[in-house]
Amino acid sequence: MNTMTLWHITGWQFAALALAALLVGFSKTAVSGANTVSLAIFAAVLPARASTGVLLPLLIAGDVLAVLTYRRHAHWPTLLRLFPAVAAGVVLGTLFLKWAGDGAVRTSIGAILLLMAAVTLWRRRTAESAPGPDAVVTRSGRIKARSYGVLGGFTTMVANAGGPVMSMYLLSAGFRKLGFLGTSAFFFLIVNVSKVPFSVGLGLIDGRSLLLDAALVAFVVPGALLGKWAVHRINQRLFEQLVIAATVLGGVHLLLR
Repeated sequence: MNTMTLWHITGWQFAALALAALLVGFSKTAVSGANTVSLAIFAAVLPARASTGVLLPLLIAGDVLAVLTYRRHAHWPTLLRLFPAVAAGVVLGTLFLKWAGDGAVRTSIGAILLLMAAVTLWRRRTAESAPGPDAVVTRSGRIKARSYGVLGGFTTMVANAGGPVMSMYLLSAGFRKLGFLGTSAFFFLIVNVSKVPFSVGLGLIDGRSLLLDAALVAFVVPGALLGKWAVHRINQRLFEQLVIAATVLGGVHLLLR
């Protein structure tokens, strides 16, 4: 069966989705926040709810490639403290999707992304020095981890937009580039795989969404390879600026649609 006919998309729209799939791979191995651009493209070409079901398997493919690339740089104490809060956020996101329409989904996620970017910029401007990853063991660090964890779980369930939220958390916690990428790689592989049963139950993943995924997954691999090549050529300051800029861009796009 022709995937483009099944989804009633044109050649140009398929090309846009292929570019978004390329960016998924790039975001997983280079600039995490770049996948908000992919999210925006998918939501523009496909119905907003349906787009989340198509995008999730592509994200998982990118997560596997990122784990293979940066597995030695993960910071597991941070991951273990985040997961309970993220699980609560995923449950809240599932309940939200049961009644929310496309407009409510876009507005909620867009507002959260912009809020997270603003908070991170404010913290970085006012802090005398950035805390290291071990800051999660303090009381304030635990509160921050739980807050970001719930928001990350909620946004990743509702619109696969947890990347920017967790990017803002990892930047605010003082992670350097490789630690950032290694920790986020394992985080999103585990979280995205755990979302699959919820997405299937909500009807977001079905036969035709997987058929479109099969046509797009080949574009994720070259994106990941491009990201692996580029990440060592991006300095820390530029890396952080790109992550924040991609977050703001994604949030503004969702609010304006």
